Amino acid sequence: MAVGKKTAAGHAGSGNAGPKGSAFPAYQGQEEFFMKRSEINAALKEMEQMIREYRFAIPPFCNFTPEEWKEKGHDYDEIRDNMLGWDITDYGLGDFDKVGFSLITIRNGNLKMKDKYTKTYAEKLLYIKEGQYSPMHFHWSKMEDIINRGGGNVLIRVYNSTKDEDLDKVNDVHVHVDGREMVVPAGTQVRLTPGESISIYPYMYHDFEVEEGSGPVLLGEVSQCNDDNVDNRFYEKMGRFPKIEEDEAPYRLLCNEYPEAK
Repeated sequence: MAVGKKTAAGHAGSGNAGPKGSAFPAYQGQEEFFMKRSEINAALKEMEQMIREYRFAIPPFCNFTPEEWKEKGHDYDEIRDNMLGWDITDYGLGDFDKVGFSLITIRNGNLKMKDKYTKTYAEKLLYIKEGQYSPMHFHWSKMEDIINRGGGNVLIRVYNSTKDEDLDKVNDVHVHVDGREMVVPAGTQVRLTPGESISIYPYMYHDFEVEEGSGPVLLGEVSQCNDDNVDNRFYEKMGRFPKIEEDEAPYRLLCNEYPEAK
């Protein structure tokens, strides 16, 4: 793990809320675009290959076909209700290779259905490739640990939030990295090599990108209950789930696409 003012490999930059020192102005104020189903299918297969490469076994429901989902009864309601499974997003910006993320929610509770689902925790697997960026955001409720499970090095830029939910570009940020407490300047990119992790607290702005030349990264997330419908505060306005153009049949269904139980 490395942090600092340097921008050379093995260190970290600071001070901006976007990739390569910008706030991705090309995406500001744009209409919401459609993501092609063929792009989603390709992203799923690419993440599957990375998972196989690092020998991470995923739950059987991640391999269900759309046809198999049509036959699943109420015994699979936990998957439906808690949005377990695949999650491919371009944040509605229409440029997945530059701004996007591939994820699997492996387990999760449900804050709206606490009596039925009593888990207080969640787990995800995430995949991000070189040149891709996951935008600056925080969670109002969720605390999470992000773990580099294998591949290249991930850079996570951190800021505190102001009272009006803007970026606090003045005050230092307290971070916890594998049991080590550190204080870093606002906008620092914390660099995680495989095996390293960082704790992300509520109201802590953070984004993700891959250190150039290090290769794609497989990440783990261990957190409190996750609700991606209501608990993401993006610094710049964008969507969380993509609108989809059906240019080919789905390879797998996404976590918000399951049919109702028979």
